[in-house]
Amino acid sequence: METYLLAGGLVIALLAAFTDVRSGRIPNRLAYGALLLGLAVRTFVGGWGGLFEGLLGALICGGIFLVFFVIGGMGAGDVKLMAAIGCWAGIRQGLVTVLATAIAGGILAVAYMVFYRRGSDTFRNMGSLMRFHLTSGLRTHPEINIKSSGAIKIPYAVAILIGTVYSMGLHLLR
Repeated sequence: METYLLAGGLVIALLAAFTDVRSGRIPNRLAYGALLLGLAVRTFVGGWGGLFEGLLGALICGGIFLVFFVIGGMGAGDVKLMAAIGCWAGIRQGLVTVLATAIAGGILAVAYMVFYRRGSDTFRNMGSLMRFHLTSGLRTHPEINIKSSGAIKIPYAVAILIGTVYSMGLHLLR
């Protein structure tokens, strides 16, 4: 992976995290613009192989996050951002980024749970969600989802930034 791809992914993740913390949203123009720019850069530098690597990175990383969007646990902006980061990172680094992001997101969720003193609610909801998904499949729970009035909104782009920084740092240390 080239340094400019590392820098591009980091800049995008940083902009998205700043925007998400500030407004609670990741604008489509940022996510789609980042994806299109990543595809253009990869194609310009790597030809068809670069385009293919970027597309697969976007599809795999975005696809993993899409599952969480479908079940109501994440916003669409997070999915689009992860797809864009996957495009810049490529398949291998993209998967490392997804894993690091999931770990960072879990830590962030626990921190929010403790800060807002919602531990008992969270564990009760987790049990309800597991029962629901085991009996109803992967679909959004009608009451327990990110659109619920009592849901704690976590700026997940921060976790994506942390995962991206970690993944890219690992790559640079190799």
